[in-house]
Amino acid sequence: MNTGTFERDFLAALWADAPEQQALAAQPGFAIYRNTVRKGCIDALEANFPAVVRLVGRDWFRAAAARHASATPPDDARLVHYGRAFPAFLAGFAPAAGLPWLPAVAMLDRLWTESHAAADAPVLQPAALARIAPEDLQALHLPPHPAARWHWFDGAPIHSIWSANRSGDAQALAALPDLPWRGEGTLLLRPAQAVTWQPLDAAGCAFLDACRRGATLGDAAVDVLGRHPDADVAALLALLLQAGAFTTPNPHATP
Repeated sequence: MNTGTFERDFLAALWADAPEQQALAAQPGFAIYRNTVRKGCIDALEANFPAVVRLVGRDWFRAAAARHASATPPDDARLVHYGRAFPAFLAGFAPAAGLPWLPAVAMLDRLWTESHAAADAPVLQPAALARIAPEDLQALHLPPHPAARWHWFDGAPIHSIWSANRSGDAQALAALPDLPWRGEGTLLLRPAQAVTWQPLDAAGCAFLDACRRGATLGDAAVDVLGRHPDADVAALLALLLQAGAFTTPNPHATP
């Protein structure tokens, strides 16, 4: 057995109990490697999904994380990225069936990680658009900032549930039982190297969706008004610019 084959087989044996790996698994000390690796994955999931941990408790979470880790090995050595499939796992995890909002909370924990690890880029300043003629604004493409993440959750106050549990704010946590059960959206950004978040309505999420698809400002406005006729697109654009949701169309030049 050459070195490369041994390493591949050893890695496979850490995650599977296939007959062809039984010889490796039977070696003294192998269980130590397997348990150490899997514990590292469970620890990473616990670190990457703190709002979920707060909601379900550490013991419940680590039992679920162990099930996920046994079936889903990391595909990146940087464990900060581990857990991409965890929200979907929770959606199909039978013990979580009574917590229908849990996968959505996990999704926001995941989006926080993506925002935290995203590439750096200049933030488009609101004043930059003031130098553009009004007739030219309609044709402008505004790309969302690489660290911007957003999602609209229809029919459930996921932003409030996640934000209170992510921050641990006692007042916000105390208010959760009285939340009106209606849709909410979230916008995550990373100004000054720290991830922040704020609520964002359905029109705002639709506007950013259109910008991500490459729509011009004019087309994005038409798309949003078609879905949300009462939206104030000018105020929405001002809010997103002030939040730092866009980068410059060309990283080497302001528009």
